[in-house]
Amino acid sequence: MGEGITIEEVRKALQEPLPGFRAQLRMSTRPRISPEELEHSASPREGAVLILLYPLGDQLYLPLTRRTTHVADHKGEISLVGGAREPTDSSFWETALREASEELGINPQEVERLAALSPLYIPSSNFDIRPFVGYVPARPAFTPGAREVAELIELPLEVLLDPSAKAEERWSRGGKEVRVPFYRYRQHVIWGATAMILSELEVMLADALQKRGDLR
Repeated sequence: MGEGITIEEVRKALQEPLPGFRAQLRMSTRPRISPEELEHSASPREGAVLILLYPLGDQLYLPLTRRTTHVADHKGEISLVGGAREPTDSSFWETALREASEELGINPQEVERLAALSPLYIPSSNFDIRPFVGYVPARPAFTPGAREVAELIELPLEVLLDPSAKAEERWSRGGKEVRVPFYRYRQHVIWGATAMILSELEVMLADALQKRGDLR
């Protein structure tokens, strides 16, 4: 992959137009569930997630969490920090920061907002998610919240651009066989909405680094 991705390159990549759903779809379970299949009676819930970049050694990292069995949705899955918007949140960005504080003890005042990525609707949990990318200049002193976080996973950003870190399997879900693409990092399998959100960031970084000549 050549030299590590720099925060300056990330900033530059995030200034380009968002590739949107076509980029997210690369890592979507197939066939993808449609909202009509689930017949949700309520309007979608709104929420936000944060891709928080920080330096560690000579690389950029981002935190993921393995959710506990105590949370309402996506129990035991690997997720970006984030959650439902509350009435007291003045914006989706504030939702993302509040959730990062509650889940991992991140100080919201230290986070620089880099960009908003494309919204993503999650049919299974009826969530309309707004993803953001933020940056802190040093690794945070993480303090995972025991109720929501079973494990903290520090993911090198470069994993997203490593072809050997991507795979696809056939799984049985809801009595149906589906094809599930995912990122693999050590023993962790990152799939579903988290993988779809990260996929858009991957595409934007790949386009930027193509110009640098790191990717063939």
